[in-house]
Amino acid sequence: MRRILQQLSLVSVLLAGNAVADEPSSGALTVRLQALQSAKGKAGCWLFDAAHAKAYPTEPEVARALRWGSIAGSGSLISFEGLAPGTYALACFHDENGNGKLDTNWLGIPNEGMVASNHAKGRMGPPKFEDAKFAFTGPALELVLKVKY
Repeated sequence: MRRILQQLSLVSVLLAGNAVADEPSSGALTVRLQALQSAKGKAGCWLFDAAHAKAYPTEPEVARALRWGSIAGSGSLISFEGLAPGTYALACFHDENGNGKLDTNWLGIPNEGMVASNHAKGRMGPPKFEDAKFAFTGPALELVLKVKY
């Protein structure tokens, strides 16, 4: 009987250890935006996950998160905390007039500075998720992106 109790205790310890090991970890993604042309307004980044790849970057309402950062000099630092490992893409912009959105002209071309992760560029339209995607494996990752106007 004593031996059975010891074995059951060992099994429960092993199962508890596996439960903790199987839980997805989370971490922090830091985005360092550079080459902002002024300190007016604020900087914003939309984070899209692979489940919403088709919406990238034209449907910000389905982005996983939107974070804002203040501007110091010609840069801004934006953080996404508690991020689970996965495949993501960023679309960041300089909201110079502070209206909370990316302003575009009548053709849909941005009037404000912007950049995509991997510095992905669009051809006859916005960049594609496939070109902008990156893997976040945690616990921390910093991306440095230069804003283009």
